[in-house]
Amino acid sequence: MRIGIVFGTRPEIIKVAPVYLKAKEMSLDADFICTGQHREMVDMMKGIFGVDSDIDMNIMTANQTLNDVMYKVVKGFEELLKERKYDWILVQGDTTTAMAAALASFNRGVKVGHIEAGLRSGDLYDPFPEEMNRRVIDQVSEKMFAPTQKSKETLLREGFDESRIVVTGNTVIDAQMYVMNHFDLDGIRKKIIDHENYFLVTLHRRENIGQRMRNILSALRKFSEREGIEIVFPVHKNPKVREVVYDVLEGCKTAHLLEPVDYVELTALLKGARFVATDSGGIQEEAPTFGKFVAVCRETTERPELIESGFGVLAGTQEESVLDALYKAVDFEPHDLRNPFGDGKASERILKSLMEENR
Repeated sequence: MRIGIVFGTRPEIIKVAPVYLKAKEMSLDADFICTGQHREMVDMMKGIFGVDSDIDMNIMTANQTLNDVMYKVVKGFEELLKERKYDWILVQGDTTTAMAAALASFNRGVKVGHIEAGLRSGDLYDPFPEEMNRRVIDQVSEKMFAPTQKSKETLLREGFDESRIVVTGNTVIDAQMYVMNHFDLDGIRKKIIDHENYFLVTLHRRENIGQRMRNILSALRKFSEREGIEIVFPVHKNPKVREVVYDVLEGCKTAHLLEPVDYVELTALLKGARFVATDSGGIQEEAPTFGKFVAVCRETTERPELIESGFGVLAGTQEESVLDALYKAVDFEPHDLRNPFGDGKASERILKSLMEENR
């Protein structure tokens, strides 16, 4: 059995590197295929997991559009699949890389496995284009690896055959376990900020850029200055994000605006934080491992398990609603709650499922 494991962005490599490492541990024939959709961030991640790509399409160009990415990935996979005979192509999540690779593979008759299948916000334009991407990927996938039972139930409601769905947990928890076992997170955090009286912030979603982000940031600033709990905010490289962030938060004495950090540093900051305010999907999944509450600064979330488990609240994007969520976050007590997104064994379950399917 020959497997191609695809990634192109930082969130993807975090979630597929454990699958690739487990495949090698199990002596499976696996290629690690990089599209290069986000060049700099992907290269940063490779060193953390001690992996390198077997194939690199290197598609990134300045100011590329989503259609540019889709065209280049489909074209690259058309050539790759003529040259290499894969039994399975594994894609993760909801990026343009994942959607284009899945479609190109389906069109060439190669079976597609979708890691993190069944997530839905219910709004085709929020998040954009991710909601469309993940729906399309599930349609063409032979196997859908649902991270939770709720994700499986979503797929069943949409009419997918139960034999195509496997509940595995989320591979991001596998990645967390790897980092926790290989790095001194407390020591790394202290090099960035020497105390724990802060909350971690990440914001970057396309649909939030503009007035929504200004509302969120205004709430964060008011809360931080009132309560004396500092903001630690690795600011995304997107110039449109940076313009809004620095306009609202520059000069705020309780805000630490950092350049982007790598995954280990972000995990260290997450572990030390009092709570998190974010529009990121991955951090919603990771925070419960450390017992951290999440104020989800979005109008929708495709991860309702976070809210239902008690580890978070959908804060919306209005200043007052975000402020309310921050006060809920600071009063949160984790008690005996457990991470609803997995136990660190998702990669093994995914690969064993493929091996059983290939018998």
